[in-house]
Amino acid sequence: MADKSFEQSVIAERSMLVKFARLHLQEDAAEDVAQETLLAALQNAAGFSGKSSLRTWLVGILKHKIVDLIRKEKKYVQITQEETGDPTDFDVLFDDTGHWAEAPADWGNPAETLQQSQFFDIMDFCLNKLSPVMARVFSMRELFEFEIAEICKELKITASNCSVLLYRARMQLRLCLDQNWFDGRTSGA
Repeated sequence: MADKSFEQSVIAERSMLVKFARLHLQEDAAEDVAQETLLAALQNAAGFSGKSSLRTWLVGILKHKIVDLIRKEKKYVQITQEETGDPTDFDVLFDDTGHWAEAPADWGNPAETLQQSQFFDIMDFCLNKLSPVMARVFSMRELFEFEIAEICKELKITASNCSVLLYRARMQLRLCLDQNWFDGRTSGA
């Protein structure tokens, strides 16, 4: 399935792959893994069955390349208090009993939604609004499925700091997605 239109479609996703990789790697490394992803995709065109979108398939390849590089290089990042993001007051999202003051919008079927390229663009937009450290911790945990202990070791942070970063990232993503994607999409009044 390595025809010209497939090659063009794969190559057209290069800027998105580089942008995604920059969340986790420095500029040169991001360019390299994006290029390796394109090469792997073109060499293994028969591996694309069409069960998912081309973009989803490419991001899957890219995720594996990033994880491999992170584990190989064992980069250590010094995290300062400023990089953890602004301490947004999330208490307003909860009532006195600790339950949601207003339930999050119904996000529908996440697997189907993730397939939608528009949603992917909004999710990318929201991830880019996070501090670089928060985006990296969130992606390592939720996208690359690193264990908390691995993240802490990799980034030289404590488990409690990691939990705070994940919590803040999830809350900020929830607010951003509610405002930019789910607002007005739920049926109601």
